[in-house]
Amino acid sequence: MGDFFSMGGYAGYVWPVYGLAFVVMLGLFVDSRMRLKRAEAEFEALDAARKASREDRP
Repeated sequence: MGDFFSMGGYAGYVWPVYGLAFVVMLGLFVDSRMRLKRAEAEFEALDAARKASREDRP
């Protein structure tokens, strides 16, 4: 098991890259969720405005 974690002597290069990749992917996930929430709120506002404008018509 120790051989796996030492990565054949390249652990000092491999593990930081895994860590960086994890941080980047986590950041992309958080950003995507925030953009989704913003888009959903914008859609709800536009939908409410559309419904309100239809109610104003005779």
